[in-house]
Amino acid sequence: MNNFKSPLARRLAKLTACVTFIALVSFIPPANKKIKVYLVGDSTMCFYDKTRFPQEGWGMPFANYFDSSVQVDNRARGGRSSRSFIEEKLWKPIADSLQEGDYVLIQFGHNDPSNSADHPNRKATPEEFGKYLTQYITETRAKKANPILITPMTQRKFDKDGKVMETHAPYSRVMMDVAAANNVPLIDLDGKSRELVQKFGPEFSKYLYLDLDPGQSPNYPRGYHDITHFCEFGARKMAEIVLAGIIDQKLELADHVVKPAVKK
Repeated sequence: MNNFKSPLARRLAKLTACVTFIALVSFIPPANKKIKVYLVGDSTMCFYDKTRFPQEGWGMPFANYFDSSVQVDNRARGGRSSRSFIEEKLWKPIADSLQEGDYVLIQFGHNDPSNSADHPNRKATPEEFGKYLTQYITETRAKKANPILITPMTQRKFDKDGKVMETHAPYSRVMMDVAAANNVPLIDLDGKSRELVQKFGPEFSKYLYLDLDPGQSPNYPRGYHDITHFCEFGARKMAEIVLAGIIDQKLELADHVVKPAVKK
């Protein structure tokens, strides 16, 4: 048999082998690719630096509950609504960077009912709220990522009989309807946090929130009484409610919750 090949044939063979190798490599998933979990929401979820301590959004302790295969990217921003988060171009960079298997945890509804001096164009009616939620879901799924809806947490408001009041009912109901219509996992932080606040009662529930007397914290020398935002303890309790929802619904993300060390 004649094994002689012309220089041109040898070059073509090398080129074919190179193209084949590149094609095969392109289908190999990157080693140790982390699952990204994006947090999209408002001030009750977002990150605060040490100048605001002991204030924390629940997204801060939430990031510590997962093993090294998960990277939590907290993009929540104070004062934002489902509408303004999109219109201020905070959502687009997330949607553009989503990859298959990522997660987007979406919590709005606290700021949607009204505008404010700092955010004059954030208001979204319940009907508009539903449309914006659907947009988040559609654009997340377009990237084969996983949306999870989270109802807005309760505020520390009690009636004269000491019963905690519902503060976001219309928006929570819309979110539940949107979740059901689109077959999206939903975590009812509104309802579960209301149960927690009721359990603590009118007096002791202040320890969940940023409720400080004068001189109690160097960052708030005059004191601060907030019925919406959390101290580090309250943020952790809210994060635990969200984590429990992920585990109870047996979402794939639950497989990446940190496991306790085995004692030898």
